[in-house]
Amino acid sequence: MLQGDYLSVLEATNRDEFHGAVVRFAQRLGFETVAAMAVVDKGIGDSEFITVDNTPMAFQNVFAGTGSGRRDPVMQHCKRNSVPIIWGQSTYLANDAIDIWETQAPFGYRNGIAMALHLPEGRHFTLGVDRDQALPTDSNELTRMVAELQLFAVHAQDTAMRVLVSAPLQPERPALRPRELEILRWTMDGKTAWEVAAVLALTERTVVMHLQNAMEKLGCTSKHQAVLKALRLGLIY
Repeated sequence: MLQGDYLSVLEATNRDEFHGAVVRFAQRLGFETVAAMAVVDKGIGDSEFITVDNTPMAFQNVFAGTGSGRRDPVMQHCKRNSVPIIWGQSTYLANDAIDIWETQAPFGYRNGIAMALHLPEGRHFTLGVDRDQALPTDSNELTRMVAELQLFAVHAQDTAMRVLVSAPLQPERPALRPRELEILRWTMDGKTAWEVAAVLALTERTVVMHLQNAMEKLGCTSKHQAVLKALRLGLIY
């Protein structure tokens, strides 16, 4: 795993640092281009989009004039799902959008992996990496790439909301109960709910309940996101 990249993006304090961390991660993973986008829904049909990428200017000019976003199968997948999509020419062919692939392919957008995290309060974070060469045919290598992208996205989404979105959407330091903080600390150490229950002499169901309460208070959708946010806010050490 690219441990330094996870720490780098987590500690980014401004847009430039975030951009550098995202690009370094993508290139070390073996992809030339990357796009990370924070989305905040403000009302019906009204959303704020903030993107950080290293997209070639020539492609930006071409893509802006196509109006193909609503037909792009990768974009539409990320809009509706949290499961990563591994895409290539066949993805666009199967969705009757081969013309889009043919437009982007000369700029190196032939193959890639993309995913989205759909967060509470109308927040979303998408991350996509792209390259010209084919993706690995070895299933283990491809699975590793997807897993590292997912883990990086978990780290990056909180930073994206912090440095890209203009106004915070929730209190900076939510009030967590001592038991919730204790369970987050054990979770940070890699313990499962069952293991935490054994350590604290609780039922597994009780541990899960406290963990879910902590996630809700922190505005997170997974225990990993909750741990990272609690660390950033200084709630756990």
